[in-house]
Amino acid sequence: MNELKNDLTPKQIVEELDKYIIGQKDAKRNVAIALRNRWRRMNVVEEIQGEIVPNNILLIGSTGVGKTEIARRLAKIADAPFTKVEASKFTEVGYVGRDVESMVRDLVEQAVNMAKVAKKEEVKEKAAEVVEKIILDALIPPLKGTKNIHAARTGSDEPESEAELNEQTRTRFREKIRNGELDERKIEIDVTQASNGNIGMIGGGMDEASMINLQEMIGNMLPKKKKKRKVTILEARKILLEEESAKMIDMDEVKEEAIYKAENTGIIFIDEIDKIAKGGDSAKGPDVSREGVQRDLLPIVEGSAVNTKYGVINTDHILFVAAGAFHFSKPSDLIPELQGRFPIRVELDNLTKQDFLRILTEPKNALTKQYEALVAAEEVQLSFQDEALEEIAEMAFKINEEVENIGARRLHTVMSKLLNEILFDIPDTIGPNAQIVIDKGLVEEKLDGLVKDKDLSRYIL
Repeated sequence: MNELKNDLTPKQIVEELDKYIIGQKDAKRNVAIALRNRWRRMNVVEEIQGEIVPNNILLIGSTGVGKTEIARRLAKIADAPFTKVEASKFTEVGYVGRDVESMVRDLVEQAVNMAKVAKKEEVKEKAAEVVEKIILDALIPPLKGTKNIHAARTGSDEPESEAELNEQTRTRFREKIRNGELDERKIEIDVTQASNGNIGMIGGGMDEASMINLQEMIGNMLPKKKKKRKVTILEARKILLEEESAKMIDMDEVKEEAIYKAENTGIIFIDEIDKIAKGGDSAKGPDVSREGVQRDLLPIVEGSAVNTKYGVINTDHILFVAAGAFHFSKPSDLIPELQGRFPIRVELDNLTKQDFLRILTEPKNALTKQYEALVAAEEVQLSFQDEALEEIAEMAFKINEEVENIGARRLHTVMSKLLNEILFDIPDTIGPNAQIVIDKGLVEEKLDGLVKDKDLSRYIL
């Protein structure tokens, strides 16, 4: 049974999300409940287990407020297959472009990769022993059939025969390999090259899934080629470990586990769903297929069987999280059937000045921490005074209000402008062991023109 990491409670899930995302309490609570409900469903009696379907979520909010980040972090917490797609990239059946079923195939591909990694971890030690022997054979090839002949002739234990000397040498080198003493020495190894089964489409009329299956089938029929490569022992260990691990895992078992995991714990994040809504005059012109994409999307979200190269997957219990800004349309512009498949709607709040300040300091991956780490690679210490951070937050908030609200992404623009000169001067002008302190005066000096200038087009992301 696939379970959440440590069976996190909704409160614990929100606490995990708080480490990376500021504010948006309603959105966090709703996704936490949805995630915990998946664990609950897996632990109810079998008679009703199949009847419990996830409550899909529609996140409504302007760009840069944390919609995508919430879904992405949620998948990491759950250790679940996750794929992000943009609704605007899909086309109605019959048009050239990606069909909506491709999102399910992407999810299964992700699940297979996760299952492969888990299985390879299980056989890692056994594979490492085989790899060690291959590397040792490349360095000191074993002598065959000599040791027994010598032993029968002399009956002596002294290491005088070639075979015994060879074995002693191999033992010494085995220790050196394990200790990493020979990592930079180059050896010649045989590497398996995958056969190129790519073919062109002849005559048309073949969908994406069928084409992938056909290419894989032809690829498997063609013989695999061996190629000799001269690499360091360190590289050889990585290459051979990957090959030997792949040989040891049962792909049928991997496929079975992957499909189970994708069906029961998979999360599909559909971004920009507002772009396929018929708002205003969108029904005219080149966007006539928007409603068609919604109709194609409907059976996937409702629950249907999708054919993938790893087998058929049912989408009944996949959690769908859709998001959109809905500036020029509204959720009610979606077709009623699709609206009904997203029963939970959450409006995300626009970011305040205080939110910007918290984004700069609190998250584990805060921008200030990122820039500090970047310059630390050059042995330069960078620090920000509290007043400077408040000024940065104030300016980001003001620009968003006056120009275009792009949410937290505005901080990237402001921080880049602020630190541009410093990053250019390191390490030529500003050498190692230097200490740079960003204070309020420096922020005002560097960013004053950015706020005063009403034509900020070259700074807008």
